[in-house]
Amino acid sequence: MSKTKLFNDFSEVTTKEWKQKIQVDLKGADYNDTLVWESPENIKVKPFYNTDDLDRKTINIASPDWNIGQAIFVQNEIASNQKALNALERGAEDLIFTIPNDKIKIDLLLKNINLENKTVYFFFQFLSSEYIKQVEDFTKDKTVNVHYNVDIIGNLVSSGNWYHNLATDHQELDKITEITNAKNTIGVNVSTYQNAGATMVQQLAYAMAHANEYLNHFKSCTIPNFTFTVSISGNYFFEIAKLRALRLLWKTLAAEYNTNADCFILAVPSKRNKTLYDYNVNMLRTTTECMAASIGGANTIYNLAYDAIYHKDNEFGERIARNQLLILKKESYLDVVNNPADGAYYIESITQQLAEKALELFKSIETTGGFLSNLKSHQIQKKIKESAAKEQALFNEEKEVLVGTNKYQNKEDKIKEDLELYPFVKTNARKTLIEPIIEKRLAETLEQNRLKDE
Repeated sequence: MSKTKLFNDFSEVTTKEWKQKIQVDLKGADYNDTLVWESPENIKVKPFYNTDDLDRKTINIASPDWNIGQAIFVQNEIASNQKALNALERGAEDLIFTIPNDKIKIDLLLKNINLENKTVYFFFQFLSSEYIKQVEDFTKDKTVNVHYNVDIIGNLVSSGNWYHNLATDHQELDKITEITNAKNTIGVNVSTYQNAGATMVQQLAYAMAHANEYLNHFKSCTIPNFTFTVSISGNYFFEIAKLRALRLLWKTLAAEYNTNADCFILAVPSKRNKTLYDYNVNMLRTTTECMAASIGGANTIYNLAYDAIYHKDNEFGERIARNQLLILKKESYLDVVNNPADGAYYIESITQQLAEKALELFKSIETTGGFLSNLKSHQIQKKIKESAAKEQALFNEEKEVLVGTNKYQNKEDKIKEDLELYPFVKTNARKTLIEPIIEKRLAETLEQNRLKDE
């Protein structure tokens, strides 16, 4: 067999030659009007990409091995413990516990769970350094990797209030950092912004501005590691690029503080594009979203059950959600290829543009007082509302399609009798310091109208 390289006889095709060929095939139609489209992030997407679009500075973004996560809301320690043991036995690798109050006993919750070399993420719906000390005391002699995800700013964003007040929350934060020896202490909940309708540029910029408030707070002492919880939506290649851009931006921001603090990404499918009607389509949506998270470089991915927005936790929905991840990892070999997006002209181009635009917006936020200042003046809320309204208009006009909901509906589909959870935004009548950022699904108004007609 000849050792001559296959492509030696073929000359490279330049960008100009590609465009000329396309222009001929268009038979007079305008190239830009016909083939170039613009994303909500104001990124113009072309019909082809080549080496001219590849900036070598964006390559070499670390893409870690990813683990399958199981999310568990802890109402009862014994039941949640059994659920965790069962999930680990059936393919889960990491555990994600949401702890609603300080009455939950950690020793019962983690009883008989082999924590050696495991990663456990905690999300606390309260703020207590004393409780986190209990967790730290229970786990300190084990080789478990604990992420505490303390996010006092995230609580302010989603609820409109501090846990206690600004001063007390920051004092508790300092105590927790000392207790945990500044390990994986801080969480940044980026999901709130995505699920409320923020563009990807906004999500990235707000994530960095959000994180920067913590970096400023810790700049005179050891900076802990950060865990970013990120929601992944249906724009497949853009979502891959979003995660890569997040790591790139974190690297840039961390360098400003001369810190080696690590950046972990916990990824989950978005709720914003999930639907009540034709609900099995949600499985298809979450599959591509989890795949994007894998290729984009998430550390841990946990899936959203197809019926999560209207059913209480159930074994069938959670098993299918976990099996989706197992198929991606064990049957599709997405855990074998190292950095699959590296060098892909299209993805690298989007990554660079998202990072540049997000950095520009981040700098704008910092020059106007920082993230907290912009929250208090409601500028962040205003911008997200504007972006959400544009996306909602596209959905209402069927330019943004959710199959089975605003297009290709099954008119015979009924759901009212199956509702176990209220799947729509609830009005918050509580007094708040700031206007909270509220998550809302695109299909809510349409679904409410359909429910009235059932």
